[in-house]
Amino acid sequence: MSSLYWRLALLLLAAALAGGLIHGGLTVWPLPQLLAVLPGLGWQAPGVWSLQAALLTAALLLPLLLWTAALVMAPLGRLLRALEGSVLSYRDGDYSMSIAPQQAGELSQLVRLHSELGHALREQRQHLAQRELLLDTVVQNTPVALLLTDAQDRVAIANLAARQLLGDGRSLVGVDFSELLAQAPEAMQRALAAGDDCLFSLTLDGAEETFHLSQRSFRLQGRPHRLHLIRRMTRELSRQEVATWKRVIRVISHELNNSLAPISSLAHSGAELLKRGDTERAGRVFVSIGERAAHLHGFLDGYARFAKLPAPRLEPVDWSAFLDGLAAHCEFRLAGDPPTEPARFDAAQIEQALINLLKNAREATADGAKQDVTLAVNLTRQELRFEVADRGPGMSEAVLAQALLPFYSTKRAGTGLGLALAREIVEAHGGRIALANRPGGGLQVSLSLPVAERT
Repeated sequence: MSSLYWRLALLLLAAALAGGLIHGGLTVWPLPQLLAVLPGLGWQAPGVWSLQAALLTAALLLPLLLWTAALVMAPLGRLLRALEGSVLSYRDGDYSMSIAPQQAGELSQLVRLHSELGHALREQRQHLAQRELLLDTVVQNTPVALLLTDAQDRVAIANLAARQLLGDGRSLVGVDFSELLAQAPEAMQRALAAGDDCLFSLTLDGAEETFHLSQRSFRLQGRPHRLHLIRRMTRELSRQEVATWKRVIRVISHELNNSLAPISSLAHSGAELLKRGDTERAGRVFVSIGERAAHLHGFLDGYARFAKLPAPRLEPVDWSAFLDGLAAHCEFRLAGDPPTEPARFDAAQIEQALINLLKNAREATADGAKQDVTLAVNLTRQELRFEVADRGPGMSEAVLAQALLPFYSTKRAGTGLGLALAREIVEAHGGRIALANRPGGGLQVSLSLPVAERT
C-alpha cells in the first residue's frame, strides 16, 4: 500500500502546485501584463482573492486533474477488470484464466496470491476428475447391480450390471422406475416394492439365481434419492452351504466317535467278562453302554428336531400353567409379574426355546444361582416379549455375531443347536431374537413375537 499511498500523495501535491501556478498566471503574471498591452480587448485581470479568479482556476485545473488521474489509475483499472473476469470464470468453473505478473508494488502480492489460488483450484479439479473417473470405473464394472433414482422416481445412474439385469444392456438413465419395475420378473417386483433388504430368486438361463437386495434413501445435492443394490448371492450361498455341511459332518463325526469308541470298548469288555462268568461286572458294563447309546440318541434327536421343526400352532396360552410347566424343567426367577391376559402362540415350541435359553443361562452363571437367572414376560398390544438374563461372563463381539448360526458353539461338548433352534422357532412365529451383553456383566436374550389376532 505504500506505493499507492505515495502515488496519490504526489498526485495531490502536483494538483496543488498546478492550481497555484494557474491562479498566479490569472491574477499576477502573465495574464494581467498581457491584458495591459492589449487594452482593446476590453478584459480586466481578476483580483487575487476574487471569486472570478477561483472559478477560472477551477475550470482550467479540473480537466488537467481528470486526465492525470486517468493516466495514474489506468494500470489499476486494467488489473481490477482482469481480476473481475477471472473471478467470473472461476464462478463458471473455468480455472484456466491467469493474470500476468505485475511490477513490484502493492498489487503484485494480490496477483501472486490470485495465481496461486488458480493453480490450487486447477489441481483440485484435476484430482476430482481423476477420482470421479476412478469411481465411475469402479461403479460401472462392479458385479453388483447399482441403480440410483431421483425425486421424480427416474433412473439417474445405472451401471453395466444393472443394465444387463434390468434393461438387456440398454441405457436406463432417464427411464421411469415404475415402468422399469413393471417389466421386471414378479419376484424382483415384490422385492423392490417392499422397500426393505431381502433375498429373492430368479430363473436366468435355465438356472435359479439368488439375489440380495439392499435399498437406502438419502439426499444428494439437497434432493431425495434412493439407491438400489442387487447382488448375486448364488455362489456365496453355495459356498456357505458347503461350509455348513462340512461343519455339520465334523460335529456329527466327533460326537459319533466319542460315543461309538467307548461303546465298542465296553462291548468287548462285557464279552470278556461274560466268558469269565463275571455277570455282575458285565451288567454294569452293559448299563454304561446303554447310557452312551441314550446320549447318542439324544444328540441325533436334537438334529432331527432342528431339521423337522413343524409350523407353529397358535393357540391361547394360560400363563400360570405355562410358567409352571417351564419351572418343572429348569430353575429361574420370574422378574416382574406375568401378563394378566392370555396370548396365542405354540406353547410347546416356545417352551423348548426358553428351556434352551434358561439352561444356557444356568451354565453361564458361575455358581448356577437361581436368583442370577431371570425370566421376564411383557405383553403389549403389538408385541409379546420374553427376556432371559444371567450374570455370567457375557459374550465377545465375535461370538455375538455368530452365536445364532447353526452348529456354532464355544462349548467343548456343545452342538451349536440351542440358540439356532430358538431362532428358528421365533422366526417361524414371525418374531425375532436378539442377544446383548448386560451392563455390569451377563447376557440378555430377548424373544419378540408379534401379537396374533384373536379369533
